[in-house]
Amino acid sequence: MTNSKIFPVASYNKKFNNYLPVHFNQDFIYQSSGLEKHIKKRHPECLPYLKFISSIISSPDYIGVNPNEIGDSFELVKTFHENIQIGIKLDMKENYLYIATLHTITNGKLKHGIANGRLKKFDK
Repeated sequence: MTNSKIFPVASYNKKFNNYLPVHFNQDFIYQSSGLEKHIKKRHPECLPYLKFISSIISSPDYIGVNPNEIGDSFELVKTFHENIQIGIKLDMKENYLYIATLHTITNGKLKHGIANGRLKKFDK
């Protein structure tokens, strides 16, 4: 991969494939240098969680798929004193996984996602 604006932040955990309809075989999940700008603009309350991205990916509490998302993607949720959700997408052209967004979700949204099966408890 030759794009200098992206860098690996975590290994892709092959166990994720047990929870997802699409099986990914990538080794790493990448972050773009523009992610911080996106977070500042769209989800400024989440800036403190940027430094936890690799640990959230390494050890999520929940995993799921957003049915409204176009393309191959999945979501990871980690519960701190807030529920932090990371959206991860596959770049179809370059064939790599990248973090598309990071934001908070309410307890209600988390419970609803678990109840309707969209989010599943991730067994570490």
